[in-house]
Amino acid sequence: MTPSRRLLADVLRRRRRPALVGCLASTVHQTCEALVPVAIGLVVARAVATGDTTAIAWSVAGVLALFAVLTAAGAYAFWTIEGAQLREAHHLRVVVLRAVLHRPPTSADLRDGDVLSVATSDTRHTAEVLALLGYLFSASVGMAVSAVVLLRVDALLGLGLLVAVPLLVLGLQRLAPRLERRVRTRQEAAGLAAATAADLLAGLRPLRGFGGVPEAVRRYRTVSRTSRDAAVGAAGATAAVVGAGTLATGLLLLGTAAAATALAVRGRIDVGELVTVVGAAAFLADPVRTITSCVQGLAVSRASAARVAALLADGPGDVPGPRSAATGAGEAAAAPGEPAPLVLEGVSAGPLRGLDLTAAPGEVLGVVTTDTALADALTGVLGGRRTPEAGTVRLGGLDPARDPVATGRLLVEPHAVHLLGGTLREALSTGTPGGAGGPGGRGPALLERALTASAADEVVRARPGGLDAELLERGANLSGGQQQRLALARALAADRPVLVLRDPTTALDALTEDTVAAGLRDLRHGPGAPGGRTTVVLTTSPLLLARCDRVVLLTADDPRTGTRTLSGTHAELLAEPAYAAAVLR
Repeated sequence: MTPSRRLLADVLRRRRRPALVGCLASTVHQTCEALVPVAIGLVVARAVATGDTTAIAWSVAGVLALFAVLTAAGAYAFWTIEGAQLREAHHLRVVVLRAVLHRPPTSADLRDGDVLSVATSDTRHTAEVLALLGYLFSASVGMAVSAVVLLRVDALLGLGLLVAVPLLVLGLQRLAPRLERRVRTRQEAAGLAAATAADLLAGLRPLRGFGGVPEAVRRYRTVSRTSRDAAVGAAGATAAVVGAGTLATGLLLLGTAAAATALAVRGRIDVGELVTVVGAAAFLADPVRTITSCVQGLAVSRASAARVAALLADGPGDVPGPRSAATGAGEAAAAPGEPAPLVLEGVSAGPLRGLDLTAAPGEVLGVVTTDTALADALTGVLGGRRTPEAGTVRLGGLDPARDPVATGRLLVEPHAVHLLGGTLREALSTGTPGGAGGPGGRGPALLERALTASAADEVVRARPGGLDAELLERGANLSGGQQQRLALARALAADRPVLVLRDPTTALDALTEDTVAAGLRDLRHGPGAPGGRTTVVLTTSPLLLARCDRVVLLTADDPRTGTRTLSGTHAELLAEPAYAAAVLR
């Protein structure tokens, strides 16, 4: 079974009860719809033609009762199926988001716009399989009831419809693969256009700075045109399916009405049966249109499910346990509450080549490099966003990129600041038990200490409303330094055993930077701090490095010789020209 079919099967299994109840209600609705021509034919033959007032009254009451059941069943079917569909779409969105956040894709690397397209449009179309299969089944039952009615009126006419209708449905089904390919192309092109737009908006300021706006517009115009052409192609395929279904329905109705009229002229059927036949043939247009629409919708659902399944294939999956393959040979994994070293052995990733690095429990380790690519590769590997080409990263014997125990003990705070929420309090909330914003009892006290250590308490006091002050999107109403201090406060409030910081003070003045350096050291490793905390700081700030227990200089002048390291205290390394040039600029 393909991943997309497996995903659709999981959707049906997860929502089987509401899907079956909704399908049953829809079947009752379609059956009543199919019996309406029969009821009208009986009224014409046994009440209107005879002029019996009592029979007319009973006939009107019976028709009204039939329509009452029909309407109630249809409304209940819509309510049940639509509710299941919306709940399943929500579930899929959460699953996709969890997969992206837990272990970002590293193989096919979907960009932000692609992920957004999958998490919104594709999850919704995938969940629509619940409604499509239910309506497809009920429409088929409705057609079967009409065929039986017509068969009882006239065997030849009924057999003709029993042969014509399946042929019609099979013919429409053959159009589905072509439509599915077109829809998949459309979805992929739309995702590419959204990804390009997201990238351009994220880099709008630098683009304006170096004059790259015309080239950016040209690139977006190209991908947008591709998306437009794919959408037009998908619309053409959809129109072909709908048009073929409508034309076939019209021909079927016309042929049935002509045959029934000929039978009535010959006296083989009476007026009531003629009304029944014409009404049943007219009704058949509705289930045929429904089946056509469902065939089209199923093609869309399969295409969307393929995209969702592809993204989930790069998601969390089966996470290895404490004795996973990431554990070194003969090395026991540390217990969850035990201080554990962060160890990199022979790690190669991009410009990093054969890096060996250890941060011991209780240590403040400074890492210095003037090569941005080196710093990006190291933070990417530590944060699980980049898979090493060789070597291992272990925290207490576990891979922090895959093992949930190790992941929960390590936090990598990147240089780029992302503040989420509508208030400062929401932006600072970590949502972890015991941390700021979490349900633990020490959360508020820890947040207060983190704000003081990062000098972000000044930012909070300066805003009207304090922690409840409004925060615009991306912290647009804060300066770069204020954003950086709040991000550092949030990282400290998360209170992880291992904290990795990337250039946390580049937007601060020297006086504030010195205050933050002292506060960081005191909060993580001063009196009263939990023992065994590890802090790694990637920086060239001498104020931060002077408060580190050990500093490692990374250089990669020659890719063939690998990443070279030089270790010592800040004071000792100042005698090295390369180190002095990096930190005393």
